[in-house]
This record gives sequence, C-alpha cells and structure tokens, in this order.
Amino acid sequence: MAFPRDPKVLFVVSPSMGIPIYQQLVDQIKRMVASGQLAGGAPLPSVREVAVTLAINPMTVSKAYSLLETQGVLSRRRGMGMVVSQDATGTQAIRDRLALLRPTLERAAEEAAQLHIDHGAAIALFEKVLKGKR
Repeated sequence: MAFPRDPKVLFVVSPSMGIPIYQQLVDQIKRMVASGQLAGGAPLPSVREVAVTLAINPMTVSKAYSLLETQGVLSRRRGMGMVVSQDATGTQAIRDRLALLRPTLERAAEEAAQLHIDHGAAIALFEKVLKGKR
C-alpha cells in the first residue's frame, strides 16, 4: 500500500501530548508497518512535505526518519527518498504488535488510577472504544 500524499491524513501530532513529536511520528509509522497498513517498499512523504503540512520543524521529521532507518523500519532509496524497508513487513507476530500497544495502555492505566476509576469501569470503557473503532 502506498502512503497517502497528504501527511495530514497520515499523521496526527499533538504538541501538548507530553510525548516528543518525533517520537509520535516514529510510533505511528511503526504501528502502520506492524499492522500491515504499509508494505515493504511503500514511499513516505518527504521530510519537507511532512514538516510544511504539519507546521513542524523539518529536523523533527528528519530525526524520526533517521531513527526508523537505524531501527531497520525505513530505508533510503536513491531518487525516491525514504521507503518502508522490505524486512519491516506487516507480518509481525501478535506479541510484537501488543508490545507497541503496551506504552499507550500503561499511560491510560496510570490516568485511570490518578482519577480513581474502578478497573472494571476502565476496561468497560476501553471495550466500548474498541467496538467504536471497528
């Protein structure tokens, strides 16, 4: 699957989230690759396209792409820019995909505890949110 050309459709960044924007980009790309939404060889929007569209510093995008290249998720192709590495396909085991989800769930569990929300109520809400996404 090829990337949509509009990075606004592709990425959602939130400066107020408490997570650096480069890490938000890294996490989103990893999830798309792990889930099979992005196949090996899929081109990414250029650093400039992403930076201009999302109104963020190009160095932020460059840092995210470089980290993903170091991790083997992305690779540089002469004349094409960054593409999803052929080795980083969406055939990751469920264990690996759950590992990508874990930090988000840990943050949600911490918030639930801070808000004194009962475990059962938090789980019921999560199930409701999951059903709404399918």
